[in-house]
Amino acid sequence: MKVMGIDFGSKRVGVALSDENALFAFPHSVMKNDDTLLENVLALARSEGVRKIVMGESKNYKGSPNVIMKEVEAFKERLLKEGNIEVVFEPEFLTSAEAERIQGKHDTLDASAAALILKSYLDRVKN
Repeated sequence: MKVMGIDFGSKRVGVALSDENALFAFPHSVMKNDDTLLENVLALARSEGVRKIVMGESKNYKGSPNVIMKEVEAFKERLLKEGNIEVVFEPEFLTSAEAERIQGKHDTLDASAAALILKSYLDRVKN
């Protein structure tokens, strides 16, 4: 079963995909967060045979939801309603900073952050 990871941002959304066995997470793309985002994510999910989407649950240093979480939750609801696909949250904290530390700054950094979120989820659920 393929799984998609999403690092949701107000301007860009990083996307990652797992392999067929849901063991590895690979950065896929960065999408603009605009009116076409939902359509683009669902089209990719259909074309790749994705059965589940994992979204980063963004919290601040105190463990409270970040400002972006309202948008993340609203997007999750739209995915559930329009895509008829399972969507779950995975706790994430500074994944973009971690991706930059590992790989350096580049245009697909958000996709790398999505891969970190997805890998965290895949590792957690297989145990």
